[in-house]
Amino acid sequence: VLISAPSGDYDRRLVLLTRERGRITAFAHGARKPGNPLMASSRPFSFGTFTLYEGRSAYNLQSSQIANYFDGLSLDMECTCYGSYFLEVADYFSQENMDGTELLKLLYQSLRALLNPSIPNRLARRVFELKSMVINGEYTEEPPRPVSESCSYAWEYVVCSPSESLYKFILKDDVMREFESVVEASRRYYVRHEFKSLEILDVLTG
Repeated sequence: VLISAPSGDYDRRLVLLTRERGRITAFAHGARKPGNPLMASSRPFSFGTFTLYEGRSAYNLQSSQIANYFDGLSLDMECTCYGSYFLEVADYFSQENMDGTELLKLLYQSLRALLNPSIPNRLARRVFELKSMVINGEYTEEPPRPVSESCSYAWEYVVCSPSESLYKFILKDDVMREFESVVEASRRYYVRHEFKSLEILDVLTG
């Protein structure tokens, strides 16, 4: 679930990232009523199998089996902000009626990385940004300017590795700053969009 917003008196309008059809809009009827079985699965970050039926203008959520609610993100304000940013980026890059498998894998692994205390959140952010650009076809095979060998290796590793293997390295502080700089330069060049959640995140993290 990328977006969950109230609709009518008791419903929720959801934006889902799916493997089969990319980004779709679905309505969870009655999800705001206490005790409704769709209430829990209508929360942002919920990951699982959703059963939908197609209406005239949108899908309707019939049932779901949630594999991961990512509840741990809500326990840490910084993690929540990073996670919200990841959802907003996924919403921006995903398209309707397009295979969303790779972006879905990346999002899932990146949210898991936020919950891993051994992986710095700032590293998870830059890995997610670079790999999302790779999946969307907007990146360069090498950093946009000359960098150290360690930074170049990190860039190549993210570009070439499957999402399941992305978060298996950390960087020294100087290399991390270098990696942040070149990923940010690429993001500003290729992604001409202002993310509301990023503005909040930048204020929070200074």
